[in-house]
Amino acid sequence: MTTRNTPSETISDHARAASLPSSTAVKGGIFLGLCLLLIAFNLRPLFSSLSVLLPEVSQALNLSGAMAGYLTTLPVLCLGLFAPFAPGLADRFGVERVLLSVLVLIGTGTALRAVDMTTTLFLGSAMAGAGIAMGNVLLPSVVKRDFPDRVALMTGLFTMSLCGGAAAAAALAVPLAAWGGSWQFGLAVWALPAFAVALFWTPYSLKSKTPASSRHLPRIRLLHDGLAWQVACFMGLQSALAYCVLGWMAPILRWRGLDAVTAGFYVSASVMVQVATCLLVPPIAARMRSQSLLNAGLALLAALTLAGLVLAPVGLLPVLALLQGIGQGGLFAIAMTVIILRSPDSRVAARLSGMSQTIGYLLAAFGPMLVGSLYASTGGHGASAWLILGIGLAAMVSGWGAGRPLHVKPRE
Repeated sequence: MTTRNTPSETISDHARAASLPSSTAVKGGIFLGLCLLLIAFNLRPLFSSLSVLLPEVSQALNLSGAMAGYLTTLPVLCLGLFAPFAPGLADRFGVERVLLSVLVLIGTGTALRAVDMTTTLFLGSAMAGAGIAMGNVLLPSVVKRDFPDRVALMTGLFTMSLCGGAAAAAALAVPLAAWGGSWQFGLAVWALPAFAVALFWTPYSLKSKTPASSRHLPRIRLLHDGLAWQVACFMGLQSALAYCVLGWMAPILRWRGLDAVTAGFYVSASVMVQVATCLLVPPIAARMRSQSLLNAGLALLAALTLAGLVLAPVGLLPVLALLQGIGQGGLFAIAMTVIILRSPDSRVAARLSGMSQTIGYLLAAFGPMLVGSLYASTGGHGASAWLILGIGLAAMVSGWGAGRPLHVKPRE
């Protein structure tokens, strides 16, 4: 005789089965997580590879100090200009396909830097910057969507991967340029990882489902929300410090008397320390009711040590470089974590990320540009220390507000 389950028993069985993660789901999560880390790795070599080779590039192309400042600023400016397009494109074509285009743009733009022309150097930097802008926006929303129970861990891992890419480029760009016989090779070789990850990501992205028509999705607006503006300003000000590091830390160290290889090693060591703090800070922040004190403290540490690299005795430079890595890595990680913690769901996270990085990176673009302008007008970097301290103070204020235990309140 056969027995039949009652409807309640059947529902209970289905619920128990659904609560147990299948091996396929686990493998899919591991694959997706690995891909996110590989994509993140490609979002920073554009900046740090140019930083350590900037004197050679400037000499070869006869760039003035102001033009060198514009060159380091252009990709950061593109981060702000192209970030607003990412959420809408993701709604229309799917996050996975947009991330594929991100890798293609980064690879193509980076490869263009192999051409010995000022025009192609700027054009390639802009193309890669556009791709990086969209990648920056979409990675936090993917974490919010696909890893809701592991937000702190995944945020730490992908920010760690970001810093790892920057550190690798800072350490290897000069030796690779020497091995390849030109600064162009030292810049363009970083297209290879982007194209390799694109090949790895293509099958998954093309198999992903296209989302429902974006016309059926309500628009989300955040410009009215004060908390969203505080998050955006905090992101922008910490980014201004970060891109002063990526764009000018090596030239500042060379101005202090270090040779190119040693300066590149110091930058790489500083960014590698960021890798560790990127992994540690998000879990700590997620356990705190308010992140205000942590935000302000990390902003203070990052700014003081970066200014110290300009003003302190040369013997203190190694220690200051490592401490700057601790502050800057933690500051970047907490800024990305705050975007996710202040968002009630993944779509709001994408919009808040887009707003934060649009406003934030447009604000951040002034950091490296002003450092370059100050260097061009004064012939040194002493004045930049006071600029850096001012940015740090503003980051402390906005970070205190952004760390409050609240959610942004979107309007549709």
